[in-house]
Amino acid sequence: MNVVAKSTSLAPLLKSTTVISNGLQPVIGTGVVLKSKIVPKLGVSRLVSESLQETLITGSLRVSSGIGASLLATQRRLAHTDIQWPDFTDYRHNAVKDPTTKSRESAASRKSFTYVVTATTGVSMLYGVKTIVHDLVSCLSASAAVLALAKIEVKLDSIPEGKNAVFKWRGKPLFVRHRTQKEIDKESQVNVSSLRDPQADTDRVKKSEWLVVLGVCTHLGCVPIANAGDFGGYYCPCHGSHYDASGRIRKGPAPLNLEVPPHEFVEGDILVVG
Repeated sequence: MNVVAKSTSLAPLLKSTTVISNGLQPVIGTGVVLKSKIVPKLGVSRLVSESLQETLITGSLRVSSGIGASLLATQRRLAHTDIQWPDFTDYRHNAVKDPTTKSRESAASRKSFTYVVTATTGVSMLYGVKTIVHDLVSCLSASAAVLALAKIEVKLDSIPEGKNAVFKWRGKPLFVRHRTQKEIDKESQVNVSSLRDPQADTDRVKKSEWLVVLGVCTHLGCVPIANAGDFGGYYCPCHGSHYDASGRIRKGPAPLNLEVPPHEFVEGDILVVG
């Protein structure tokens, strides 16, 4: 660049000459800086970025494979040659291995297999639950010693008339009373409607001379005394409950009669309770 300047009295007016080696016209400065306009030579090809930009705008560039490509129904990764395409044929049902066969034609066989598997599983679960419940009930049931006392036999000829014998049955006291004829007549004449727990004497005995009851007071579970009380039957000294010779509550806080357990007479003189 060669610059020729003449200093005169007009200092602000400066002139400069610029030579540009690219063949363009020189720019003459007159004190104002001008931006040079560069025109490319003819025959220079477009940049790659300009070509790519125009291609994207016009839509001539198309993606045929890769992530998110919708042109292919099935995409396969081809980045590595050592990756094998998974094959699940061994896990598929035989009826659906053939891709040309309609699923409607093999629906019956496939449903049958599903039903069989479901039924087998259900039966197995029910059997397992039954086994668990059976073991649990067996664990919580009474022991052999208790089951041995489920029934007892009493020889009635060893109990004299007018006396009360006490036995143990299922961990509870059992009263067996050999009643006299006087007691039988007295209890049969009682007005049932006047009782707190109405019950006739004939409904509480299977043989009129034998009374079989549990010796547990119905108030708080105390053991009454036989041949005592205001009615000659049983008396509970704990809270003052009086029972007659039929085991019915006649006076005191007890709400119910003495319980009559299941029993039967065998061969005349054998009593089986339980």
